[in-house]
Amino acid sequence: MTDLKHALLTEARAAGFAKTGVCRPDAIPEAAGRLAEFVAKGRHGQMGWMAERMGWRGDPAALWPEARSVIMLAEPYTPDSDPLEAITRRDRATISVYAQNRDYHDLVKKRLKRVGRWLLEQAPGHEIKVFVDTAPVMEKPLAEAAGLGWQGKHTNLLSRDLGNWFFLGAIFTTVALEPDPPEPEHCGSCTACLDICPTAAFPAPFQLDARRCISYLTIEHKGPVDLELREKMGNRIYGCDDCLAVCPWNKFAAEATELRYAARTELESPPLEKLAALDDAGFRAMFAGSPIKRIGRDRFVRNVLYAIGNSGEKRLEPAAQSLTDDPDPTVAEAARWAVERLR
Repeated sequence: MTDLKHALLTEARAAGFAKTGVCRPDAIPEAAGRLAEFVAKGRHGQMGWMAERMGWRGDPAALWPEARSVIMLAEPYTPDSDPLEAITRRDRATISVYAQNRDYHDLVKKRLKRVGRWLLEQAPGHEIKVFVDTAPVMEKPLAEAAGLGWQGKHTNLLSRDLGNWFFLGAIFTTVALEPDPPEPEHCGSCTACLDICPTAAFPAPFQLDARRCISYLTIEHKGPVDLELREKMGNRIYGCDDCLAVCPWNKFAAEATELRYAARTELESPPLEKLAALDDAGFRAMFAGSPIKRIGRDRFVRNVLYAIGNSGEKRLEPAAQSLTDDPDPTVAEAARWAVERLR
């Protein structure tokens, strides 16, 4: 299988993946314990699906018992500019780098299927399953076990030759491939990612409390955000890149080759008043084909109103005032909060 694996790496690179590694489905026994502790402490917040499918998530071998290998692949989406500059423009919105254009799920899955089809052609009679962040698969521990990188103190995956701006995809297969050695941790004494977090979402290095994470609050959390936390969200309306952007390993970041990951002009620091005016139809039209679409207009506008309230820009008060009687009670409350803050 050595020749097959070598050819697989070549095919994966041709498909657009910058790095590929292989591990066994049972290569992350410690992950189940970490996940159980995370859920037991309630750090998953409203993400009930993490608890409901904890058995599969903590044990990839249970997800598909017939699988003999897990192929982990990384595709860069490195931004052209520093995301930390966007958070200084208080009258404009900051959207996480990965969401400023097309939905990565669709693009990465297409590449995974290409590599998977090639593998089946080389190994007739075998099977594959591909996953991109949409199934109970712990991609980061598996990628670490496959040698792609290591989980940094911010719990995201880091790579010495890719930085941390990359998507992960997984191919489970019945083909038995030689596993790669896991990547050891190389964070050393650096705490840049922990120190920059606006909401102190890291109780300790290598631990995350999602309930305080701006990415979780803007995407997964339903209903009003705690007053203490919404003040710390600044102008971040979808996701947060602070801990990723500050990482020193990004000096080795690989350039993104997929043009559809490049930011759409209208999503690079868009004006807050324009976003606040979106109705449901306008929201769906603006974010068609974008991962942002899945949170819906109401949650999105809620986030925009928090940003308006944090802006300190008195001229934005009419945009918030116009939504104080919004049919969605969370949006209406966020609007009233924003108006009060600006006054």
